[in-house]
Formats: sequence, structure tokens, C-alpha cells
Amino acid sequence: MNGRRIQGFLLTGGTQSVLRGTCNRTRGPLDGSILVAPSLDAGLYEAIVAARAVICGTGGATGHMQSLCRGRGIPVLRVDQEDLDDLVGEVTLHLASQTVVLGADTGSGAQGPGGESSLLDELGSACAVIADLQDIRTINACGPDAKRVESFFIREEFLCLAAGLRPLDALHGGPADIADYGKAVADRLCTFVEALLPDQRLVLRLLDLRSDHAAGVTELAPVAVEPNPELGLHGARWLLGSAAYRDALHAVLGSLRERLGDDAGRVHLSIPFLNDAKEYTQLRAHLELPADVPVAAFIETPAAVHATPAICAAGASELFVGTKDLVQFYLAADRTNHLVADSYQTRHPAVIDGVRTVVESARTAGTPVRVFSLGADFTHYLDRLPTPDGYMMCTAELQQVILRSHP
Repeated sequence: MNGRRIQGFLLTGGTQSVLRGTCNRTRGPLDGSILVAPSLDAGLYEAIVAARAVICGTGGATGHMQSLCRGRGIPVLRVDQEDLDDLVGEVTLHLASQTVVLGADTGSGAQGPGGESSLLDELGSACAVIADLQDIRTINACGPDAKRVESFFIREEFLCLAAGLRPLDALHGGPADIADYGKAVADRLCTFVEALLPDQRLVLRLLDLRSDHAAGVTELAPVAVEPNPELGLHGARWLLGSAAYRDALHAVLGSLRERLGDDAGRVHLSIPFLNDAKEYTQLRAHLELPADVPVAAFIETPAAVHATPAICAAGASELFVGTKDLVQFYLAADRTNHLVADSYQTRHPAVIDGVRTVVESARTAGTPVRVFSLGADFTHYLDRLPTPDGYMMCTAELQQVILRSHP
């Protein structure tokens, strides 16, 4: 079998064109290995972040764990399920040809990316999508142009994965468990704030744990079995029903104020998976947030696109356009299902039109708006969209833009 070449499909790229490593099939972390798994889930977090690359049998380019890999510059290659059993011992990934070679490979060594013209000026007020503290340090170590990154964005569920927290178990406990969870989240956020450069801030996307992902990181709390978790009880609709999360969030904010003082204002909040202004208003009231706490809104459903002017009028401090979810809901193509990968088109005219509507509506309302872009789509969006206040990109892709700004 040595020397056999398996054709795959590259879901996320990296900074090298060729990588060699030993296959890890244990689901546990092995530094520098090539993680091999039928699919990627939250339970593989530690194994993923320790890997040089990942080979899987299912999934799309913008699934949550694939996005984690994109942020860390960890390549992900999808191969046919029947080929997974052959991936043992040493293998070599050739990213350019989207293949994996079994056993020793005498091909060319690893190479860095080729040069390309700087796009840094086009990023506007850049926002880095991060998974942990390491990502802030990675960006801020890029030299003087790191200050062009105005904000860092993190999902609360990713923060929990990195910190070993089980949010639903904590929220299912008593008041002490809820308070401890809030303080643990605040502790993590404080370490992030300490790593920021002057004038940088942190945006926390409030907990958005779908039932299928929650099942992998929950031991005690009941988790509903839903036929379609993507369209199920998560995001704003789940937050609206949780008094425990409201109390945990108050513990987060209280701990931040106690520890950071005025710098607590460098941590901003954003509401996920929102449909309209009514949900925004209801959720802000349910969370009992002080008027001086800014709350942003994620626009990632067609309903939210339609409701953008009303969401701005309801007081959203800024808007984030979540194109990964927006694509799948506009085109009815599951972003984690490789069988419909051809239908999941981040450049589809309907998607571009929806994003354009959001940007134009936000600009009319005077509300800052930032658009998420995959690195491969960035120039396409620049050519076809009105200029937003800034773009959001995963850490590794944004790092490359910064480093290439002075060839």
C-alpha cells in the first residue's frame, strides 16, 4: 500500500504545500500528528488543535470545526469514507493536488505560500475570528500592521472548548454552578483583554450551542434530540428561554467590571442566529442588560437580512454578517454535508445581493457593519459589494494578508 495516492477534496488550506506526519486515530491529542476521523465534532477539539493536519470522511468547508482549523491554519482534507481505513502510519499531504500519499514519500518538501499583492488596505476595520488566546498573540506578533486589526471575535462555545468548560451542565446546576461558570468565562476573557494592543477590543458571540454539538460536551444536563439541529433550538431562540444563562452573563459582566475596571468596556456582546428586531428587543430585555452595554446583532438568516433596518433602529450597536450560515439558508444547502457541496456557493448572486442589502441598510442607518469572508472570496466580495466598515477573517488567513503587506 505504500506509495498509494488517495485523491481528496481540500476543505481548508494551510501555509505549507506539503506536510508529512503520523496518523492519529485515537481521538486524543498527539502533537504534530495527522488526525484521522470519520467526521469532526466538538469532542475532537484537543486532538484537532494538536494536529498538523486533519483527514476526515465527511463535512463541508465551513463547518464549525473546519472553521476552527481554518483559523489555526490546520489543513483539512476530505477523502472517501472507504479510504479512511488505509490511513495508518506515516502519510504525506499534498495540498496543491488535494491528495494524500501512504507511507514514505520522496516528493518535494514543504513550501510556504507564494507572494501576492497586499490587500490590507481593503480590509477596513479588520476583525480576526479566533478560537483561543493563541490566535490574538499570533495576530499581534505580525509587526506594526497588527494594529490594523481593530477587534477579535470569539464564539462562547469555542471559549468553553479551550477552557474545558461544560456550559449546559453548569447552567443546569444551582446558582453556585451558574456563578462559577460566569466567573470562568470572565477569567478567560480577562486573559484575552490583557493580550490586546491599545484600541483593540474583543467581541463575544453569546452561547450558540446546537443540540448535536452540545451532546458531545455535556454529561449531566438533558440535551434534546432534534431532527434538524441547524434549524432547531439554538442562538437567540434558546437564549430567550434560559434564565440560567441570563444569570451567568451577569456574573461574566460583574466579574469583568471588578477585575478590569474601565477596560471591561473593551469586551462587547453579540447576539447569534437572530431573525428580526422583535427577537433583538425581547432578548435584550430578557438578559436585563444595562443601557450602556452595547449589543451587536448577527445577520445570518434571510429574515434578518430583510429586517436589517428595523434591527438597526432597535438599537443594535453594530452588525456582523455571518456569510457561512447565510449561504446555507439562502441556498438550502447544508454547509456540513459534502454531498451538496456543489450547491453551497459562497459567491452565489442571491447571497451577494443579500449581503449588499445588509451593508447598504446599515450604512443608511449609521450602524457599523462587518462582513465575514473566506480568504478565497475576499477579492470577489471587494469587487461586488459596497464597502462595509470592515471584514472578518479567520486568524490564519488574516495573518497571511498582514504578513504579505510588506513583501
